[in-house]
Formats: sequence, structure tokens, C-alpha cells
Amino acid sequence: MKLFKEFKEFAVKGNMMDIAIGVIIGAAFNKVIDVLVKEVLLPPLTFLTSGVTLEDRKWIIQEAILDNGTIVTPEVAVKYGKLLEVSIDFLIIGFTVFVIVKFMNRLKTKAQDPKDKKVKTPKEIELLDKINTQLEKQNELLVSKDKKIEE
Repeated sequence: MKLFKEFKEFAVKGNMMDIAIGVIIGAAFNKVIDVLVKEVLLPPLTFLTSGVTLEDRKWIIQEAILDNGTIVTPEVAVKYGKLLEVSIDFLIIGFTVFVIVKFMNRLKTKAQDPKDKKVKTPKEIELLDKINTQLEKQNELLVSKDKKIEE
């Protein structure tokens, strides 16, 4: 029962929903990137490589041995094309995530700046700014009071 209670608290806090939303958006994002790579970026590369797609690229170590059209010994090859294709996917996904995180951090920074009135600042940040302003005023008063006492 304790495990069920902990799971319920976990689910209610929103962690489970955040994870589920992240997985769903990630799956959709993966489809977009897959189409971008396979349908937009790879066709020009295929054209430049005389019609050989990246996925078909390989380094043949030993040719297949045929006997009257029957394969006696299969071809031995290092198929690096798929690795190149997946690497391009990874670079595009990584760069896109970087740009999104950079944009979100910029928005977050603007939201936390109490002097920037274009973006609504959270109440906690406004309160901390007011406390900080009051402390600075008190420090100025104390410093000026100390100077008067020394004179």
C-alpha cells in the first residue's frame, strides 16, 4: 500500500504527466526530423553521389563468390551508410534541441528580470526584488549613519 501511495503522490505532482508529454512530443519530433533528413537533406546528397543513397554506402572487404548465380560465399562488407544517416539525424536533432533550449532560457531570463516590463514577472521574483531594494536602502542608511558618527 505504501508503494501505491508513493506512486499516487508522484503522479499527482505532475512528474508522470511531464514525462508522458515529453515522450509524446519527442516521438512526434522524431518523425519531423526523420522526414527532414530523408526527404529534404538526403536527396541532394544522393544526387551528388551519382544516385547512391547514404544507406547503401559500404566498404567491401570481400566480394560475394557466385557459382552459376548461386551465392557460395556471401559478401563481407562494412555498411557505414546507415551510420552516416543516423549521425545526420543526431546532429539535426541536437542542434534543434539546442536552439529550443536557448530560446526557452532567454524567455526565462526575461521573465525573471523585474525591471523588464514587457514580460510579466512571477510574483516570487517581484517579491525578492522588493526585499533586495529594501535591503539596499537600509545598507545605504547604515553606511551614511556610520559616516556621521565618525565625523
